Amino acid sequence: MTKAKQQKPQKHIPLRTCVSCHENKSKRELLRVVRTPDGHVSVDATGKKSGRGAYLCARLSCWKQAIKSKRLEQVLKIDAIPQEDLAGLEAFIATLPEDLPVSVPAQATRKKVAEPKA
Repeated sequence: MTKAKQQKPQKHIPLRTCVSCHENKSKRELLRVVRTPDGHVSVDATGKKSGRGAYLCARLSCWKQAIKSKRLEQVLKIDAIPQEDLAGLEAFIATLPEDLPVSVPAQATRKKVAEPKA
């Protein structure tokens, strides 16, 4: 008798939600912004800084929308992002690539035209 090969259990992948577009993605795909205990707001590249965090996609549109709509302030539970921290965030946003236009599949653009019945 041969033993059946046992499958390895799937590794748990933590999911987070972008505070701007509300898409669920793996934690590694999103960028974390943190409000530290001393009140500063910065990008957390390691994902391990202490403080209240918020996750955003690496898309320029998500970051611009989160800043414009004051969504980061709501999620981080602060009245306003300090001016020097906002300048740091805007410098980081400037490094993000432009959003790629979403292409619509060719099949979705074609409409079926009903043939007239004879």
